[in-house]
Amino acid sequence: MLSIATIAALSYLGFGLLLFLLQERMVHLPQVPGRELVADPGDVGLDWHEIEIISEDGLRLHGWHLPGPSGAPTLLFFHGNAGNISHRLDSLLLFRQLGLEVVIFDYRGYGRSEGRAREAGLHRDARAAADWLFDSLQADPARSIFFGRSLGGSLAASAARHRPPAALILESTLLSAQAVAADLYPLYPTRLLTRLQYDTGAYLAEVARPVLIIHSPDDELIPYRHAEELARIAGPRGELLTIRGGHNHGFLLNQELYLDGLQSFIHRHLPPAEKP
Repeated sequence: MLSIATIAALSYLGFGLLLFLLQERMVHLPQVPGRELVADPGDVGLDWHEIEIISEDGLRLHGWHLPGPSGAPTLLFFHGNAGNISHRLDSLLLFRQLGLEVVIFDYRGYGRSEGRAREAGLHRDARAAADWLFDSLQADPARSIFFGRSLGGSLAASAARHRPPAALILESTLLSAQAVAADLYPLYPTRLLTRLQYDTGAYLAEVARPVLIIHSPDDELIPYRHAEELARIAGPRGELLTIRGGHNHGFLLNQELYLDGLQSFIHRHLPPAEKP
């Protein structure tokens, strides 16, 4: 019979092996709550139309374009690691309150976008979305914002290295995949086991643009210290907006503070629209 110590050691090693092998599936969750689009902006009274973005390797990505008032700033939204664009209508409504033009899209393997979700591919998709914003939509880079929530914040920062916008907003964003792994699995050598990167801190260091970092000390998935470290990396071009509530709903529980913070940041860092 195996001793308790042997069973514990085998269990430890077995779970560590699963962590190493299944990282992509554990992080990329297009099936939660599902790939099917459950609604569209018209269901909440917003004007919109469908768009198609072709990624660098030829995959077709599905998205929405929500026009704004004449001269409105343009916001490119990078959503988190679960669900699809139809689960972000609350955010689209808030962006409309701010008078923004919005582009939102699904990464490969999410929603109606082709392909299978993998980190390298999602970075390609993020770059392709930035290209579409500036080349196809012809948004003015001086009046454009990349906004990323959770994992999307890492992709927004990555894309900003490729096609810099006027400003960057990171909400509930991880410092890096390795830092998250260390928080979740402190008994494992995560520096050796973590194959994913999502190194937001390194990407942010290469983006010389104003950045607003939004985070809650109550975040149960990504500790507040990730935001503090991102703010440290951003230095004088960074601002930290502290909200309350959990990872997925803090922005809804703090709407007045949240909207005031976004409005102030946008007003200070994007020039006014030129008069015709």
